[in-house]
Amino acid sequence: MDLQSMGKMLVLLALGLAIVGALFWVGGRMGLGSLPGNFKFEGENWSCYVPIMASIVISLLLTVVLNVIIRWFR
Repeated sequence: MDLQSMGKMLVLLALGLAIVGALFWVGGRMGLGSLPGNFKFEGENWSCYVPIMASIVISLLLTVVLNVIIRWFR
């Protein structure tokens, strides 16, 4: 693998990571972490957060977006 293609791959990876970070940032501001189907269990010295509803919402959004992108490039 030559340096030019490796550089392109690293730039695309960095852009993808930046987009995912922006989605998390916007999702946190929109209240995605406090949906009714998210469960939080707490004990005396521990806590466990299970974001079931947030995972379902993110999965549905990604499915729609990826289907639109795939159909757009056909």
